[in-house]
Amino acid sequence: MSSVDQLIARTLGIAPDQVADDLEYQSIREWDSLGHVGLMVALEEAYGIPVDDELILELRTVAAIRAFAERGGGAAGADQAPTVTPAPAPPVGTGTATVHRGLEGVSFDRTSLTRIDGAEGVLEYRGYSIHDLAGNASFEEVAHLLVHGELPDAAALEAFGKELRTRRDLPAPVVSLARSLAGAHPMEALRTLVSALGSFDTARGAADETYDEALEAGIGLIARVPLLVAAHHAFRSGREFTVPAGETSYAETFLTALLGERPSPAAVRFIEKGFIVHADHGSNASAFTARIAIGCRSGMAAALTAAVAAFAGSVHGGAAERAVRLVDEVGEPGNAERYVAELQRQGRPVMGFGHRVYRTEDPRVRHLRDTVVELSEERGDHSGLEILDAVAAAMRPYGRHGVAPNVDLYAGLAYRLLGLPDDLAVPLFVVGRTAGWVAQALEQQSNNVLIRPLLEYVGPRGLPYPGAAG
Repeated sequence: MSSVDQLIARTLGIAPDQVADDLEYQSIREWDSLGHVGLMVALEEAYGIPVDDELILELRTVAAIRAFAERGGGAAGADQAPTVTPAPAPPVGTGTATVHRGLEGVSFDRTSLTRIDGAEGVLEYRGYSIHDLAGNASFEEVAHLLVHGELPDAAALEAFGKELRTRRDLPAPVVSLARSLAGAHPMEALRTLVSALGSFDTARGAADETYDEALEAGIGLIARVPLLVAAHHAFRSGREFTVPAGETSYAETFLTALLGERPSPAAVRFIEKGFIVHADHGSNASAFTARIAIGCRSGMAAALTAAVAAFAGSVHGGAAERAVRLVDEVGEPGNAERYVAELQRQGRPVMGFGHRVYRTEDPRVRHLRDTVVELSEERGDHSGLEILDAVAAAMRPYGRHGVAPNVDLYAGLAYRLLGLPDDLAVPLFVVGRTAGWVAQALEQQSNNVLIRPLLEYVGPRGLPYPGAAG
C-alpha cells in the first residue's frame, strides 16, 4: 500500500481496502465536507505545498490524489488533462447518469430573492447587502423586502407593521395545544403548532390556495410563529402566556412575550439583528423543502411545517443549539487549541465552523459577534466570548479551506446572555427565517413546476421470485 493510500485511509478513518481509484468525495459518509478539509490539510503537511481552491476541486477522487502524489504535489502539468465539467445526465435507464450527491453544484431554478457568493463571502437580499440591512434596517423592512419584493416607503412600512400587529392573535385551541406540549423540545412543539395553526388559517382547501391566499397565510405565519415560540416557552416555564399590547416593534413584541418582561435595548437590538441575518439563505435544505411542499400545491402552512421539520435536523438549524456547547466543552480560552486538535484527531466537526456554501467567513458572523460584545458588556461577563474567540483563533489554519466561523458560532452565546435556555437557539433562528421561507414558497408558487429529481438505480435487477412459475 502506497504512502498516499495510507494517508487517505488514516485521515478519513476508513479501512485500507476501501482506498480505490473510484472512491470519491461524498461517496461515503467518512468523506464528507469535514473529511475533505482534513484530507487537504494532511496533503499540505505531507507535501509542503498549499492546496488552493483550484486543487481542492481537482482532488475529489482517490485517482486524482494518487496522481497528485506521483507528481510530488502541485498543480497538474500541461500534459495532464484538465478538470472537465460533467456533461448533462443522459436519459433514464442507460445506467450512465451523472450523479450529483446532495445536489451539490446543481441549480434547479432561478431566483430574484437572495444572492450568495461563497468565495467572496457576499450575502444580499434582493440586491441589498446584508451588512447594510443589518446595520440600518428594521426586521419589518427586511420581511417586506423579501415577501413583497421591495423596500417599503414610510406608508408601506406602517401598513405592513399594522398588518403584522393585527394578526398576532393565536386561536384558543392552538394555545391549549402549546400548553399540552410544555414537556416537548421547543422545535418539536413548534413543528406541531405551525401545522395546527394552518388548519385555522386556511380559507379553503390548502391544495386550492391562490397566490394571494398563500401570501395572506404567509404574512399570518410571519406574525404568529414568534408567538408560538413564546407561548410554548411561557408554559414550560410555569407562567401564563400573554401577547404584549401596544405598537412595539416585531422584535420587542416577541422578546417581551418570550421573557414575560420588558427587555433591555441591547437585547432588542440583538434579536432584531439576529432576525435580519437569519431571514433567508437561498436554497438551503429547509427552503428547498418548503419549495417542494408548496410545489405540490400543499399550501403555505404545509410548506412552513415541512421547512420547520427539516430545519430541526442536527446538520441544519439544529447545529445552532450544539454550537453553544463549545463554551462548556472548552471551559477556558487556554484549552481551545487542545480541544480543536483532539476533535480533528477524532474526525469530528468543531461546531460553529464551516458552511456548505461559504469558502470564507460567513458574512453574518460579524453582526452577531458585535451584539455579543455589547451583551457581554451589559452583563459584565466576557468569559464565553473569550472562549469562542480563542476557538476561532485555533481554527484559523482550517479557514483557508472553507472551515471558517459560521452564523451559529456566537448566536447561542447571545441567547445565554439573555438568560434563555440553549434549546431556544433553533426556534429563535426559525422566527427570523420564517420570512425567507414564505418568500421562497411564494416565488415557487408564482412560476411553479413540480420538483421531481431522479435516483440512479444501482441495485440488483430481474431477481426471480421464489416459487414463481418460470
